[in-house]
Amino acid sequence: MTDTHTAIGGPPRLTRLTFHGPLSETRAHGLVQRLTRTNPTTVLDIGCGWGELMLRILAAAPEATGTGIDVNAEDLARGRRNAEARGLTQRARFVEESAVGTSRGPADLVLCVGASQALSTAQPPHHTTEALRELRRLVTDGGRVLLGEGFWQRTPTPAELSGMWPGASATDHHDLATLLDLTVAAGFRPMGVPPARAKPRAWGRTETASLDEWEEFESAYQADVEVWLAEHPGHPLAAETRERLDRHRAQWMSYRGVLGLAYLTLVPAR
Repeated sequence: MTDTHTAIGGPPRLTRLTFHGPLSETRAHGLVQRLTRTNPTTVLDIGCGWGELMLRILAAAPEATGTGIDVNAEDLARGRRNAEARGLTQRARFVEESAVGTSRGPADLVLCVGASQALSTAQPPHHTTEALRELRRLVTDGGRVLLGEGFWQRTPTPAELSGMWPGASATDHHDLATLLDLTVAAGFRPMGVPPARAKPRAWGRTETASLDEWEEFESAYQADVEVWLAEHPGHPLAAETRERLDRHRAQWMSYRGVLGLAYLTLVPAR
């Protein structure tokens, strides 16, 4: 909901979400540990929202500064409040602007989690190729990119597509193998699980969100509003809120187990 809705007694917005995506505390901790092993000094977060992962990385890398870019002023304000509460105001900036063609790189670590569309004006799935080219431009040669990108776990059926977002098509996403091929074509090497004798600081992982992570995210995404609606059935905003919630829940049930999210740690190829 918007600030206007909240101001007139409408439901709160996303207060039960820690991350704006299917990301567990366990996975987040592992990502922070791996992404800070190369001692980044500059972090760029594309489509940052309130920048929770960036703030955790800054806390673990005390020499680093971070810039988060997003177009949602409410999310950015939340990020600034969180940065202040954690003593990170001097090292974390939240900027309200488009990421298309941004000149804020290159950075040692670039985060783009569920936000590749912010780097491209192309339509899905072609935006992924353009976004990967932009990410290669925005990362230093010795740096890292964390890309969180949607993919089809299997080809959705026509019935499933009809229940997803408006205009959903089987061409909206690639499968995981194709996504990995695209990262290589854009000038990256996707980091995999290390051999037994590899030095830990030299490796990351290719991993995908679990069903538990998706369910925790989707449930928390709606929880504030569901509770508000149950407590305010006669509110002037109740009817439109109920319709929106029911529509989103039906969409989630259509892509549950079909739409995946890959967390890819990418190394620029020289």
